[in-house]
Amino acid sequence: MPKNKKTTFNFSWFYFLLVLGIFYLLFSNRGFQVQRAEWPEVKQMLQNGDVRQINFVRNDFRGTVSLRPESVEKYLDRFGNVYPDRSPQFDFMVSGKFDPEATFEEINQQLPAERRFKVVMENDNTDWSDIIQWVIMGVFFVAMWMFMIRGFNRNMGQGGAGSIFNVGKSTGKLADKKQVNVTFKDVAGLYGAKEEVMELVDFLKNPKKYTSLGAKIPKGALLVGPPGTGKTLLAKAVAGEANVPFFSISGSDFVEMFVGVGASRVRDLFAQAKAKAPCIVFIDEIDAVGRARGKNAGFSGNDERENTLNQLLTEMDGFGSNSGVIILAATNRADILDKALMRAGRFDRQIDVELPELNERVDIFKVHLKKIKVDPTFDIEKMAKHTSGFSGADIANVCNEAALTAARKNKDIVSQEDFMEAADRIIGGLERKNSTIMTPAEKRTTAYHEAGHALVGWLLPYADPILKVSLIPRGRALGLTWHLPSERKILAKSHMMDRMCVLLGGRVAEEIVNGEPATGALNDLERLTQMAYSMVQFYGMNSKVGQLSFFDSTGARGYEFIKPYSEKTAELMDAEVRALVESIHKKTEKLIRDNFQAFEKLAALLLEKEVILSEDIEEILGPKVTA
Repeated sequence: MPKNKKTTFNFSWFYFLLVLGIFYLLFSNRGFQVQRAEWPEVKQMLQNGDVRQINFVRNDFRGTVSLRPESVEKYLDRFGNVYPDRSPQFDFMVSGKFDPEATFEEINQQLPAERRFKVVMENDNTDWSDIIQWVIMGVFFVAMWMFMIRGFNRNMGQGGAGSIFNVGKSTGKLADKKQVNVTFKDVAGLYGAKEEVMELVDFLKNPKKYTSLGAKIPKGALLVGPPGTGKTLLAKAVAGEANVPFFSISGSDFVEMFVGVGASRVRDLFAQAKAKAPCIVFIDEIDAVGRARGKNAGFSGNDERENTLNQLLTEMDGFGSNSGVIILAATNRADILDKALMRAGRFDRQIDVELPELNERVDIFKVHLKKIKVDPTFDIEKMAKHTSGFSGADIANVCNEAALTAARKNKDIVSQEDFMEAADRIIGGLERKNSTIMTPAEKRTTAYHEAGHALVGWLLPYADPILKVSLIPRGRALGLTWHLPSERKILAKSHMMDRMCVLLGGRVAEEIVNGEPATGALNDLERLTQMAYSMVQFYGMNSKVGQLSFFDSTGARGYEFIKPYSEKTAELMDAEVRALVESIHKKTEKLIRDNFQAFEKLAALLLEKEVILSEDIEEILGPKVTA
């Protein structure tokens, strides 16, 4: 039976109410503050018989006057901060030559017996009660400050900083083997990357195997790849497999607004790592601190970040010894990292963690399907083909969405249909079957638009195969055409031309049917323009521009204001891009007009069914044309 957690009283409200009470006591008597008056005014009040009592301090030459209650109204304008239920008081000061006994006795003798005032003479002794009150208040505020600081430190400790006085300490976390249960068996695919990382772990486990041959342990390895490909997962597997201390920290944890904090945290992190060597230090998103220096000088320079980077460079490979500490880092922006950080001796290995290929996607599906009740007829390879271009994180999301879809339909097992629907949802967005956002005319235009994509993609030999065409709105799209992207690593010019024709197929279909273009081809035109400029500017696929490439693999050109080509060359490239797109437009228009009857059948079938598969397209157009 689990133990009941002990409830602790939260003193925060108690402290808050206590402070409010003390402030109330301090300022609640502000209405009775003693007013100041001059001796001539006091003498006139005494002669008028308006004074009830005078308390006079001989050694301080100061007196306090108390008025009679019936005389209060006469002096409201002069001493307005008065309460009716209390006789107002005010102080007056006199010189050292003032004789209080004689003066007050003389005035009293001139007054009737009922209007005479009482005189109390006293000496000013030290009021220990006031001193004690201020001492207690000082002690109280010091205690409150200490409690607040302790609470702040406790909250900072939950975030890893520990204390406001330890802000320069490292926030790196030492991995607990009981909490990290990820091993290399849980990392599917990533064949080459996983082998290199496993070798680092093996070196730490069996160092003699390598040192006997004169080999040295690599000082660092940098995991580079798109988001979601498994870089952090590999690091978790290292933490689970290695029998050495494993520190993990994010690159953003080094960057603070306080001067010197980043460099101090770097020093403290490596000091802890050296004390526990051999060990591994994992820095996630290292581009937050490792960005190339001097790229933004004069505009938005950050000296603190650069100082932190300099300290990191020194700790990784500087004058001091750093043996036994392996640095493992991950980033998806290797192009912006400082060259000094990338050199051998700091990161000896750069491990590319790319998007998984077909066989790797099959393995990834197998890992994520272990905990899912899947239909025995489920075809993993077909699903892997359908998710071309998906990362490992995307595939995990597909499996989870498929299980949620099946549960939403009250199924006992997850079928192939659920997986296909989950993939479609991730690609295109949530399906809106009952949506009435389209008028009949818009639905007809959308059907011809998607039919244009399908026809061109089916008849061109180098276009990607088509899986299905849908007229059901998803996300922000009114219709979608699903392709099965090929696993090609190299695209020839003919392949790119055919893909551009497919992108333009929807716009051309609208122009042929309606006689004018519409706004539905925005995304198609954006991708078409990017591909056309890539062919001319980057890949050297234009005869007039020549075998030139203005692609910047380093990412440094984004900080420059001077283009690497002249204005005349820019005009030439623009003209060639327009000519290329115009030739694509003519080729696509000719293809649709030559097969116009089949095009109309496709659009009519799409309007009727709303979703047509590759089998339906094959019945109208015949087998897919291939090269």
